[in-house]
Amino acid sequence: MKTPVLPEPILPVQPKTMKDFLEDVEKAKSSGDWKTVHDFYLTMFDSFPELNAAFKKDASASFNTIEDSGINAKFVNAVYDALLNTPQDIQKTVLKGIINSLLREWKGPRTKDDLRAYFILLQNPQFNNTSTYVIYAHLLRQIATLVEADHHFLVHWFKKLSQKRFKQLVERLLQFISLRLFPAKPEEFPPISKCSWWIPSASKVLALLNTANNLVHPPLIPYTDFYNSTLDHIDLMEEYHTWQSFGNSHRFSFCQYPFVISIAAKKIIIQRDSEQQMISIARQSLVDKVSRRQRPDMNMLFLNMKVRRTHLVSDSLDELTRKRADLKKKLKVTFVGEAGLDMGGLTKEWFLLLIRQIFHPDYGMFTYHKDSYCHWFSSFKCDNYSEFRLVGILMGLAVYNSITLDIRFPPCCYKKLLSPPIVPNDQSMPVGICSVTTDDLCQIMPELAHGLSELLSYEGNVEEDFYSTFQVFQEEFGIIKSYNLKPGGDKIPVTNQNRKEYVQLYIDFLLNKSIYKQFAAFYYGFHSVCASNALMLLRPEEVEILVCGSPELDMHALQRSTQYDGYAKTDLTIRYFWDVVLGFPLDLQKKLLHFTTGSDRVPVGGMADLNFKISKNETSTNWLPVAHTCFNQLCLPPYKSKKDLKQKLIIGISNSEGFGLE
Repeated sequence: MKTPVLPEPILPVQPKTMKDFLEDVEKAKSSGDWKTVHDFYLTMFDSFPELNAAFKKDASASFNTIEDSGINAKFVNAVYDALLNTPQDIQKTVLKGIINSLLREWKGPRTKDDLRAYFILLQNPQFNNTSTYVIYAHLLRQIATLVEADHHFLVHWFKKLSQKRFKQLVERLLQFISLRLFPAKPEEFPPISKCSWWIPSASKVLALLNTANNLVHPPLIPYTDFYNSTLDHIDLMEEYHTWQSFGNSHRFSFCQYPFVISIAAKKIIIQRDSEQQMISIARQSLVDKVSRRQRPDMNMLFLNMKVRRTHLVSDSLDELTRKRADLKKKLKVTFVGEAGLDMGGLTKEWFLLLIRQIFHPDYGMFTYHKDSYCHWFSSFKCDNYSEFRLVGILMGLAVYNSITLDIRFPPCCYKKLLSPPIVPNDQSMPVGICSVTTDDLCQIMPELAHGLSELLSYEGNVEEDFYSTFQVFQEEFGIIKSYNLKPGGDKIPVTNQNRKEYVQLYIDFLLNKSIYKQFAAFYYGFHSVCASNALMLLRPEEVEILVCGSPELDMHALQRSTQYDGYAKTDLTIRYFWDVVLGFPLDLQKKLLHFTTGSDRVPVGGMADLNFKISKNETSTNWLPVAHTCFNQLCLPPYKSKKDLKQKLIIGISNSEGFGLE
C-alpha cells in the first residue's frame, strides 16, 4: 500500500523578501535599533510553518519532489550569515523558537514542510557553539528517527547544497561527535549516561550526508573529509568487537558508520585483527607440536619462504601452495645459497623482484596500458590460473605485513576485489563481479571508452553508419577470436534503440566476463590471506591505499623523520640535499621516492613510516647516489656544491630503472 500524501497545511503570509531583510539589517547596524530585525527572527523561528512561509520559494506550491526542496537557499544563507552578527538577545530568541518547535507534540507522519524545516534548522551556524549542543542533539535525534522515505527526500536535498554549506554541515557534526567524546569542559554537557543517544543520532545524520555525497559525480567533498581523526584515539578494537558481536543492531559502534573512520584507524583494526589471527594460528601450531611430544621450533611461528633467485615465481608459488595454512603468520624470506637474516629487507626485496617479474609484459599475465599508466588482466585463456592466485596472495601478504607495493591497477580492480568483501561459503557463487560503467573503462582504456561514449551520443543512423553487431573480437596469440555479447549476438545489429545495451554488455564483457577465471583466482588469493570482516569497513579506494600507499607526498614530513648515518642533519651536504629536494617539482620528488624505496607512494602512516635513511657514501664525488630500496636508504657522496648535488641526484633518480635495487 502506498502511504497517503498528507495535505500541506496553509502557511502564514511570507513576512519579507531577502532584499527587505538585508535593508533592515543595514539600517539596524547604522542606527543601533534592532527591533525590526528582532521581530523578523522571532516570527520566523517560532514554528515550522513560519520557517516555510519565510523560506519557501512559493508558499502556495507543494514542492513534493526529491529534485527541488522548494527552499530559497540564498535567503537561508543570508539570514544565517547575518544572525551571528546580531545582538545576543536576537540569537537567544532564535534558539528559544527552535526549542519550542522541537518540543511540539507530533501526531502522525511528517509533511514535506516539516522536512523542509529540519533541512533549514540543520544549517544553523549557532550549532557550532557547545552551549547549543543540547538543542542540536534533540534536532539530530528527530532527524535520525524519521522514516526511510523522509530520509530519501533529505538525502536528495542535501546533494543540492553548495560545496561550502555542505562541508560546514559535515564539519559541524564531526566536531559535535569529537567534543562529546572528549569534552574540553565536561561540566558543559549532561552526563554521558543521560545522553548516550547523542553520538548515534549525529552519526545517522552524517550517514545521510555521506549518501548524498556519494550520489554526486564528482562528489561535493572528498570522502576523506568525513574522517573523524578523534576516533584514532579511542579503543578501536572494542568498537570492532562490538560490531562483530552485535552487527548493525541496537548496540552502537562506529564500525556501523565506517566512512567516519580514517584509513589509518582502519589499518590499525585490520592489523590487530590480522595479528590476533596470526597469534592464534601460531599458538595452535605450538600446541600441536607439544601434544605430539615434538620439540618446538621458533620457525613454526613464521611463514618461512625459501626461494631461488633463478626460479623466483615457480619457487614462490610452490612454497605458498605448500604452506597455505601458514599464510597468516609473519612472513620471513630466505634466498637459497645466500647468508643473511631477514630483518625486513629480504622480504621487501622478494616483493619487489616478484612484482617486477610477474608484471613484465613478456610474462603475459597483465597488459600495460600506456594511455592510463595501469595494468589490466590479460584475457588469454590458459590451463592454470594459479599465478593469478599468487598475485592475489602477494597483495594480501603486503597488507598483512605492512609492505607498500609498486602496483598500478585501476580503481575498478579494487571495487571488484570487494565484490563481495567476505568470501561466500557457496563456491558456486560468482566473485569479483561488479557493476561497471564507461567511467570504469575510461580508467583503463580511455580511447575505447571515448569511442563508446561517441556511439551513445551519435545523432545519425547507428545501424547503417557503424554496421556493428552484438559481437566483439579479440586477438589471442595472433589469432582473432569472436565472442557474442548475448545469444545470437552476431545476428543482432546495433541500432539507435539498443546501443545502450550494447555498450553496457561490451564493458561488462571486457571488465568482468572475459577475465572472470583470472580475476576469481586473484580474488581467492587475496582473501586467503586477508579473510577478515574488517574488509567490510573499506572503500575500494582505501584498499588501494593499503596495498599501494597514498599518492599524496609531504617532503617536509619526510625531512622531519629522516635518519642519518655518517651525516648530521646540519651538515652542508644534507642542507644542500633538502634545499634541492624541497624545490623539486612533484614528478622529480616522486622519482626520488621511487629510486630510494621502490615505490613513489607513501604508506598509510605517512612519511614517518618509511624509516627513510641517508647514509654517507665515502666515495668520489664524481659518483652518482646509490639506493638500497630494501631498506629505504639513500647513499649520498659528500658533494661540495648544491649545483653538483642537484645534477648528480637528477641523473641518478631519472635513470634508475634496472639498477636502483641493491
